[in-house]
Parts: sequence; C-alpha cells; structure tokens
Amino acid sequence: MNLLHANDRAGEYPPSYYAATAMPLAPFPALQGAVRADVCIVGGGYTGLSAALHLAERGLSVVLLEAHRMGFGASGRNGGQVGSGQRQDQAWIEKTAGRETARKLWDMAQDAKALVKDLITRHAMPVAWNPGIAHACWTDGEVRETHLYAEKLQRDYGYDQISPLDRAGLQALIPSPVYKGGELDRGAAHIHPLNFALGLAKAAAATGAQLHERSEVLRIDDGAHPVVHTAQGRVTCDHVILAGNGYLGGLEPQVAAKVMPINNFILATEPLGDRAVEVLTQNIAVHDTKFVVNYWRLSEDKRLLFGGGESYGYRFPDIVKTVSKPMLEVYPHLRGVKIDHAWGGTLAITLNRMPCFTRVRPNVLSASGYSGHGVALATMAGKLLAEATASQSAGFDLMASLPQPRFPGGAALRWPLLVLAMTWYSTRDRLGL
Repeated sequence: MNLLHANDRAGEYPPSYYAATAMPLAPFPALQGAVRADVCIVGGGYTGLSAALHLAERGLSVVLLEAHRMGFGASGRNGGQVGSGQRQDQAWIEKTAGRETARKLWDMAQDAKALVKDLITRHAMPVAWNPGIAHACWTDGEVRETHLYAEKLQRDYGYDQISPLDRAGLQALIPSPVYKGGELDRGAAHIHPLNFALGLAKAAAATGAQLHERSEVLRIDDGAHPVVHTAQGRVTCDHVILAGNGYLGGLEPQVAAKVMPINNFILATEPLGDRAVEVLTQNIAVHDTKFVVNYWRLSEDKRLLFGGGESYGYRFPDIVKTVSKPMLEVYPHLRGVKIDHAWGGTLAITLNRMPCFTRVRPNVLSASGYSGHGVALATMAGKLLAEATASQSAGFDLMASLPQPRFPGGAALRWPLLVLAMTWYSTRDRLGL
C-alpha cells in the first residue's frame, strides 16, 4: 500500500500548525530529463535530507527525489520530540544484543541528539531548541519501573539528566488529574519539526545537493549503475539510498516486509494565552505510557499541540474526534476549547520497534521504521547512510546487525495482522490493563 496520495493534495503540505508557521523556502523544481549522479536519494524527510547534506559535504554529487515537498511526510508532521536513547530501552537492547553493543547504541543515540542541535546551530535554522521531555505514567507500577530505569541509566550509562517525579512533582509540571508520577529528562528536547526539515533542505542545497520536488519515483532498475525513474526524468547513479519510510510503498519489497506504515494524528488548539499554565507550567514536551501513546507540548504562541490515536487503514478517520477523546481524558478542563488545526501523517514501525537498516543490494541502502522515535535517529541515519556510501560503514553496520524480523505474512499480510494486534493493545489501554 502506498500512502503518498491517499490523504493529501499532490505537492502540498497538510493543513497543519507546522505548515502554517513554516519558514519560507522556495519550491524545488521537478526532475526533468536524464541526469547523472554519484548517489540518488529517494525521499525528502530527515533521513534523505541528512544523507544529502552529509554526502554533499564529502564532495559527492547527489540528486534527491521527493514525491511532494521537502518534509512532506512524518518529518514535517510529528510531535517534534528529540528523545533520548533508542526506541527500545537499554535493558531490552542489552538482553538482545549484549552490553557492549547496547553501550554503542546508547552513545549513538546521544550523538544523534547532539547532531540535531549542532545542525540547527551551524546552519542558523529558525528552530528553537527547547530542553525537557517528561514521561507521564498512568499506574503506580509504571512509576516504579520508570524510576528504576532512570537509576539504571545513571548507574550503567552515566546519564544524570533524568529527575524522577512523584505524583505531586509531575502534577506541578502537568496539571492533569490522571497521572501517578513519572520523570523529566532535561537532556531531551523539542523543536518545530517541519522547520528543521526545511532547514536541512536549505543546507543541503547550499552545499551542492540537487533537490527535486514533485518527483515521485516509479521504479528503480538495478545494476552496477542503477537507474531511478520518475514520470518526467531518470537518474543514473552509482548508489541509491531509500529514505521513504512509511511512504516507500512497494518500491522495495525487502524493506516493505519489515517496515509497516501506520497513521498518527495531532490537534492544535487556539492560542491558550494565560490558560497555557493549565496545560504545562514549563516549556517542556510530554509523552505518556499508553500503548497508543499520547504526546504533547505548547507551541511558541501557546497552543496545545496534542497527538494521539492511530489508524491502520488507507484513509484517515475524523481526526478531531479521534484525538479530542484522549486530549480531554488528560485535560478535561479544556472541553470547549477551539481546535484550529487537525492533521495526520504516516510514520513507519517495525516488529521490534528498532529502526530497520538494511543493505538491499551492494549499492542500495535503506534506513526506516523509526517507530515514533525518529527526529534524532532519522537525522543520524542520514549521516550513517552517507558514511556507508563512502565506504565508512561501522555505524550503519552496527544498526543493521540488530535482528529485524519480517512481519508475519510479509508485505501481503502484515496490515490485517497488525490491525488485530493493535486493536488488542488499544483495548487494553481503554480498560486500563
């Protein structure tokens, strides 16, 4: 299933708060005719744009093809949280891959956050770096687990940026009656995600990468010099990087069998003004412990940006209805607040929730499936893809070494089986199990 055209107008951003407050950046031309490049990148999100920038900095000729607009997909629609660690926690990684690999993956994730901050600074992007992400727990058991994990990170990884919070401490940050406690990670941050993507695009183009919008890739002819085809042109290259994530569709079946697109949704309220302190008392972001996670923060003009709800079908549901329910469960006192923006987007998950790095063929690399943890990791993935293309593949190979199972039934049956699984977990959320 290809979601490139299911819910959006061709070549346009969704009607999101992010699009309404995006930095000015002139459109890039569509690919016309035949061109030659060292590397052709498919996809203009964080992964592809970071790869383009880092490859161009190495002096390689780069052509990037985006079906719609730069940052059109999950990179320009997400919650903007630059989280710590990998998508799975360090205990899971230690058990799966061993302590040595777990340490390397922790350090890589720390470097990923630093990379985002450095790129914003180095390229003078109009993107504020706002420290602080809270983790809010629904049960006392989850609070205990969260506090023990914070202790583990400090003891085993030297990470001292997390402050455990009891119920009163969390409510002092998050005036909601539903949470039992949690933690605050001052080493994590939140940003305007679309402006970061556009900043990457501007930096990549200034460094010499050729960026093309409205240039959907229709097929790739494999070989020593692959040929990447769009409706109006083609790129002959030495290397291909697949960076389409949830929008890759059936372009590469090997990736599709391990990476599953799902839809997620966000609301932006009207500016809350003095009422903003009824949502958050500090400029932090939050995510909670629901399986279908709720996540939120305040915008610079004091709107609540609240994300929640998922769908696994081809078309988006009623977004306002879907997200208002969990928003009002967390903040019942916001009933009646006007909703100014409502949008959805498609991200990609893997079966084990760790990113899928794969060498599809010797000269075709792919990274995707960030499972809701992609702002930092997708940006780092682009750098690792660039390094691997330039024959410095240690970081890429480390990520690719993690076991990455196929969805049961592969690409053909993953969708109905995932719907069954997600429905079960969503039911557990609703029942408080």
